[in-house]
Amino acid sequence: MEDEELFDQILFVLNVLVSWVAAGAMVFGGLVPYIPQYRDIRRTQNAEGFSTYVCLVLLVANILRILFRFGRYFETLLLWQSIIMIVTMLIMLNLCTNVRMATELNTKRRSFLATDIKDEEVRIPKRLFLDFDWSYFWSWSRFVDYLQCVLAFTLMAAYITYVLLDSTVFVESLGFLAVFAEAMLGTPQLYCNYQNKSTEGMSIKMVLMWTSGDTFKTGYFLLTQAPVQFWTCGLLQVMVDITILFQVYYYSRYPQKPVSHTVSHTTSAKAL
Repeated sequence: MEDEELFDQILFVLNVLVSWVAAGAMVFGGLVPYIPQYRDIRRTQNAEGFSTYVCLVLLVANILRILFRFGRYFETLLLWQSIIMIVTMLIMLNLCTNVRMATELNTKRRSFLATDIKDEEVRIPKRLFLDFDWSYFWSWSRFVDYLQCVLAFTLMAAYITYVLLDSTVFVESLGFLAVFAEAMLGTPQLYCNYQNKSTEGMSIKMVLMWTSGDTFKTGYFLLTQAPVQFWTCGLLQVMVDITILFQVYYYSRYPQKPVSHTVSHTTSAKAL
């Protein structure tokens, strides 16, 4: 009898430990892939290989997911995951913006809000409207411009959610948009690699961690019987991750024609 009680206690402790580890993996696992990419960018002072549209996709996805929780409750762990991911993406944006503006002095300065700025390095003419030049969208000159854009999107999405919160169709559509946007996470990096005809500057460790994390997450959704759109979009994410890994193999095995110095600056400005 005592042996059985001891065995039950051991199983209970192990179950608690596994639960805590799984919870920690769900909350902090999303930011881990960006640690090697962050270190590579800081070490090389080159952000050309990393598409900041990845940050845009994750910011939109996690903001929508947080708003979705007001209409349909989900685990608090996923809420904290979204908050931590938003902070992580803002840190990545800050680094990429600083590196790009330090290394590409000839890049035309752009601002989300076109107003007079006293900074001598960023001279933008005063206008009455927002500087929505789509050719330079999400490639602004200062980190504060990205913050303004994210804040504007959050306020607009929050207001629409508040007005339509009683609509089941809207709430379910909001949840689908959140998971679908996250499923498209790898597509900006996929396109950036295709545009550059190279994966140089992109952290392979980051993509490997994407793949393992998305596989774990998809399995978690299947085991917990999450809504079908969750694990469907998870499978889509894994497919995109595998395609990026294939790009790594292909461009290393069959190197493409080097891009000229002038074109590389243009490509970098668009990718970022």
